[in-house]
Amino acid sequence: MKLISFNAFRTIGIAGVRYIKPEHMFNEIDIIKEADLILFPQNWQVPTLVYGLKKQIFPSIETVQIGANKIEMTRALWAVAKEYVPYTEILASTDGNIANVLETFPFPFVVKEAKNSMGKGVFLIENDRQFIDYARNNDVLYVQEYLPNAGKDLRVCIVGDQIYDAYWRIGQEGEFLHNVAKGGEVSHQLIPGDALDLVLKIAKLLNINHAGFDILVSEGKYYILEFNVLFGNQGLKTQNKTVAQTIHHYISQNFVPPHPTSPSPGKVIS
Repeated sequence: MKLISFNAFRTIGIAGVRYIKPEHMFNEIDIIKEADLILFPQNWQVPTLVYGLKKQIFPSIETVQIGANKIEMTRALWAVAKEYVPYTEILASTDGNIANVLETFPFPFVVKEAKNSMGKGVFLIENDRQFIDYARNNDVLYVQEYLPNAGKDLRVCIVGDQIYDAYWRIGQEGEFLHNVAKGGEVSHQLIPGDALDLVLKIAKLLNINHAGFDILVSEGKYYILEFNVLFGNQGLKTQNKTVAQTIHHYISQNFVPPHPTSPSPGKVIS
């Protein structure tokens, strides 16, 4: 199988992969046309690769496109599992909507920027001025209820159609965010099986095959905060297979080259 990767880091350890810088895609278009599978394209590349060249990609088109924008991600989650999504409003950033949010949302509440990861673009709002500053810098308001929690959340990593790893991310004392990139600690102890079942169910419903889901536990209930397609590897424990090996096994089992293989020597084709 001819493999092209647009992310060298994510595909280290997969044999036979040819890496192309995303910005060089159109310079290498003839090579790409001959590929059987494209690995880790960026969202802007998907229309050309999937709709134009009819290429198979990994992660799935749903993973790449839904995962690129928190607003579209939330809407997709509303469609399949709204009861597990914190109460959220997505509004145009107008004076009227700003005033309405300040009248109806109790402090503190959470706001997010549509395109960000690793804890960036997520803010805890504790007063009017903080929210107005956020609103003036964003065309769309993403406003979400704050859920009391034990200072930790659960990261569940999906690779292919299985859970690769799961761990608690424990925030520093007094910190709002739990991200490892923001100084959070990691624990693999007492991972709840029903939370893993929930993530697998939602991943299959949305056809998400490479993502780190963030699950918050509040008052005994699970809430899906978001998922990150290019999840970090800082908290992953050592497995029998690396992430790259797991990806290779998955694509070997699930992607078939579109061109027929050559017949075996001496075989007669009728």
